[in-house]
Amino acid sequence: MDIAVMGAGGVGGYFGGLLARAGHNVTFIARGAHLEAIRRNGLRVESGNDGAFTVPGRATDDPASVGHQELALFTVKMYDNDDAIHAIGPLVGPNTIVLTLQNGIDNGDRLADVFGPERVMIGSAYLEGRISEPGVVTQGGPGAASFGERTTGITNRGQGLLGVFQGAGWRVELLENMTGMLWRKFAYLSGSAGVCAASGCAYGELRTVPETRAAIRAAIAEALAVGAAAGAPLEPDSLEWSMNALDNFPATGMASLAKDFAEGRPVELEGLTGTVIRMGRRHQVPTPVNDALYAVLKPRANRIAAQRSGA
Repeated sequence: MDIAVMGAGGVGGYFGGLLARAGHNVTFIARGAHLEAIRRNGLRVESGNDGAFTVPGRATDDPASVGHQELALFTVKMYDNDDAIHAIGPLVGPNTIVLTLQNGIDNGDRLADVFGPERVMIGSAYLEGRISEPGVVTQGGPGAASFGERTTGITNRGQGLLGVFQGAGWRVELLENMTGMLWRKFAYLSGSAGVCAASGCAYGELRTVPETRAAIRAAIAEALAVGAAAGAPLEPDSLEWSMNALDNFPATGMASLAKDFAEGRPVELEGLTGTVIRMGRRHQVPTPVNDALYAVLKPRANRIAAQRSGA
């Protein structure tokens, strides 16, 4: 397949790297030192699941130079959505599938508003991944993904992509109710990541302190209540699944939100906790735990944004 990866970080670099290793025509859309390193040396993937490997350095910062693709993997951070959605326009032709593998809950809707619902599929990635140095991405944790349509059901195009992904070594599921699964992950991630970032603690500590565990559970439950009020097709075991995910996360691991705060990087606070609060207000669902997390984290997010804009 002709595949473009918009956002060659931990998620896009890892899954795109597997596709390139399998022989697909993968172009990484990157920028700065990361782009130059990929062009010079190829993209190196250091994976806890698949070992270390390097794929050819087909990369650019100009999507218009690539042409229409069969598949566009959309893996940017949510705070880059506005610019990135505009940028991938030249990649999207009449038969292109745009698959988002981002955090958050409304990325598919935003892509569908621009490119049409018939071109957009939604998915989710489960891994610890990031750019460890220019040209190198690391993958830890499960290194898995799930994807499907924005509406309930399995389609032929989904089954076709499943075969492509499995052939490339992805640990991947094609789900009939991907929207429900996305809400389940969103609730888990917004709740656990918010507490992780606010406390600065690793997951092994978070889940064993009773009061902290209760706060995570309450934040997740609030997000699920918002989803139910919004009419989302929630899975009945969503809260149970979330707490199980919390218990199975590496004990020394931390949420990417917490890592980004600690390293002074842009953060996805608005796309996670902020979205829970805004949707809660829209649907008249109280979100007191998420409100408190947001109040604690927002000044730090503002400080990071101010420091970066002044740099």
